[in-house]
Amino acid sequence: MGRRWGSFDFDDMRKLAENLREMEKALPKFFEDCVREIALRLLAKVVPRTPVDTGELRRNWTIGQIRRIKGGWQVDVFNPVLYAIYVEYGHRGVYVPALGVTLHVDTHWTEGKFMLTISEQALERELPAILAKKQEQFLRRFMR
Repeated sequence: MGRRWGSFDFDDMRKLAENLREMEKALPKFFEDCVREIALRLLAKVVPRTPVDTGELRRNWTIGQIRRIKGGWQVDVFNPVLYAIYVEYGHRGVYVPALGVTLHVDTHWTEGKFMLTISEQALERELPAILAKKQEQFLRRFMR
């Protein structure tokens, strides 16, 4: 004499399992897309903050290759112009355009513009909302 407990349709469970497998496959691209968007947003912030004399410094902001590293992902946003670091952090000396040289005067300090530092700090404040939105969109794609 057996008891009958009812029936259960496993189709939804199978669909959920398949969606989770698809999500797992899509995760590396999702992470890479997030890193790319963060780098592009940083670039969009740093370029207008970069002072312009000849325009060379502003034109040369670059995004490097996105790399997967131990524990996460990495991308470099940088400016290869030789004097970029001096504009960012400041320097001792006075640039003389007529001579095309910087005279190093011990008593003169030129303050940095901190265009990258300020841009990074601004982006850090925005990141939780940006990433939450991207995560929600990603999950919605697979949990239908």
